[in-house]
Amino acid sequence: MSPSFPHDESAADRPAVRRPVRSYVLRGGRLTDGQKRALDELWPRWGIENGEGLLDFAQLFGNPAPVILEIGFGNGGATRRMAQAEPQHNFLGVEVHRPGVGRLLLHLAEHGIDNVRVACADAVEFLRQRVPPAALAGVRIYFPDPWPKKRHHKRRIVQPAFVGLLAARMAPEALLHLATDWAPYAEHMREVMAGAPDFEPRSSGSGAGCRPDWRPETKYERRGERLGHTVYDLVYRRRPSPPPG
Repeated sequence: MSPSFPHDESAADRPAVRRPVRSYVLRGGRLTDGQKRALDELWPRWGIENGEGLLDFAQLFGNPAPVILEIGFGNGGATRRMAQAEPQHNFLGVEVHRPGVGRLLLHLAEHGIDNVRVACADAVEFLRQRVPPAALAGVRIYFPDPWPKKRHHKRRIVQPAFVGLLAARMAPEALLHLATDWAPYAEHMREVMAGAPDFEPRSSGSGAGCRPDWRPETKYERRGERLGHTVYDLVYRRRPSPPPG
């Protein structure tokens, strides 16, 4: 008697699996020896291990200071400068690219900065799984990938569902600061935020004179300016929650 095998479903029989749309593409990116050492040796001090439970920010930072989330910090230069300039805040940086994470860890060790914690994770999943409701005093997203081709617009991180998730994780009066040097993306951001009932505009402008004091100039900004791009800074305030009833 021949052996029996489980039924092998054809592709047509199997239910379709929808992959989530990512706002990034993981690049290989060569780690320098210093970045490798940072990920091995410095991660235990500043890094947040992967997991699914909600974080206790006061325990994570060792103090109850307000927490500002930065999404996509690149090489971490701006993160380091913001943390130094705003010791009254704790900063939570999320980045998917390991070389950038390693570079930020080196910055933190070199300057003795302790009000920063780092996650190497997808920002959407991190917000959903690790950040408690109404826990953030601010969110900063500087120069995210503009995905300029029309067929890629769905990959832009600033989308209605994402803004709704941010609203659920931000405290009343918290500020959302978006910056881009891509004019069509700035217009897209404005359109999305205009349809976000939990936010109201605080300021919206372009050019160096409109950059809020708390945002350092970034290398992406300087590169864009060399190419003749205008920088747009869009700041929104999380509306207070309506009273019950």
